[in-house]
Amino acid sequence: MGVTSATTGSTGSLGLSVDRSSPVPLYYQLARQLESAIEHGALGPGSLLGNEIELAGRLGLSRPTVRQAIQSLVDKGLLVRRRGVGTQVVHSQVKRPLELSSLYDDLEAAGQQPTTRVLLSELRTASAEVAAALGIAEGADVHLFERLRLTHAQPVAFLSNYVPAGLLNLDTERLESTGLYRMMRNAGITLHSAHQSVGARLATPEEAERLDEPEGAALLTMQRTAYDDTGRAVEYGTHVYRASRYSFDFQLLVRN
Repeated sequence: MGVTSATTGSTGSLGLSVDRSSPVPLYYQLARQLESAIEHGALGPGSLLGNEIELAGRLGLSRPTVRQAIQSLVDKGLLVRRRGVGTQVVHSQVKRPLELSSLYDDLEAAGQQPTTRVLLSELRTASAEVAAALGIAEGADVHLFERLRLTHAQPVAFLSNYVPAGLLNLDTERLESTGLYRMMRNAGITLHSAHQSVGARLATPEEAERLDEPEGAALLTMQRTAYDDTGRAVEYGTHVYRASRYSFDFQLLVRN
């Protein structure tokens, strides 16, 4: 089959291999295996990949091929080259399915160690946009809270959410210890459906600072209104995500 493998060294337990008979470029084969190991936790944050020359030798690859594979993951934000340390795993990209679920729950299920920093939590009067999304009168009281969601102490998303006043106890301690949808479930609210729009744009200076990205970096955006099983709108959210650390997964069905 023309397969060469490496079984020792800092990446030895991964059983990395390349298939020389495959039309897939060798660097890409290696990059995908390393990316999969990062996503599934076999290479956790802080793990060192080891010396490029050693890895190339064990796989029977040229050093430029190994360098190209590693650089592709550096470009994705999964690896970082540190002077005097070597090539180190930073984090895995969060891949979130497009379904009615909490970002906190998704991160926790993926082993991403989510934490939350509440930046704002207060009563506001609903603007026309918020009122329309929640199906309430313009000027009615809503609870606005803004949070920074982090994994492994690195920011992933900035979340702004509006909830009808009096629906939930939204004290800062609870908001920082768990996800909004889990709080709703614990309060006896049964989530049923949502209307969601996904887009992309460039980061403003304020967003770039919050999310530790350069000004003008690509961000994913999401607007969502969630409904309970009675058809009542219980939450309206506007969120921005670091495109370097986050993606949405779609499942597309063929309509005959």
